[in-house]
Amino acid sequence: AVCNSPSMVVMKQQQQRNIWFVLIFVMLSATVRAFTRSGAFQSPFRRPILSYLSSTAGGSDETVVDLCRTKIATALQTDQVKVTGAFDDPNGSHIAVEVTSSLFEGKRPVQRQQMVYKAIWEELQGPVHAVDSMICKTPQEDA
Repeated sequence: AVCNSPSMVVMKQQQQRNIWFVLIFVMLSATVRAFTRSGAFQSPFRRPILSYLSSTAGGSDETVVDLCRTKIATALQTDQVKVTGAFDDPNGSHIAVEVTSSLFEGKRPVQRQQMVYKAIWEELQGPVHAVDSMICKTPQEDA
């Protein structure tokens, strides 16, 4: 006995729709996995870190750490800048920053950090993944 009541027809239509959604989801998931595993899709921010560490865009032998140190010193008008790479990071993409600048006077800690981040913004878009620690002082605080 086949039951063709309106409620049974609606239930069958909903079941078929749910099956299509599941099928499409599985196919899309498999496609995304295939592209990401094969390397066909790569984010522009995931360039090999060795290319950044070995040279800069200018072709010099300056490392990312040296480049960050130079940019911070220039932006904050100081020679008291220490930038180090994290030794436990295999990619060399984590840095620590210590800087003393008179431009920090009258600034809150967050504003000081923003000034440093602004100086190395380009490197944060590529080779530098994170700043693990940042110490920003005025000359009076450093004395």
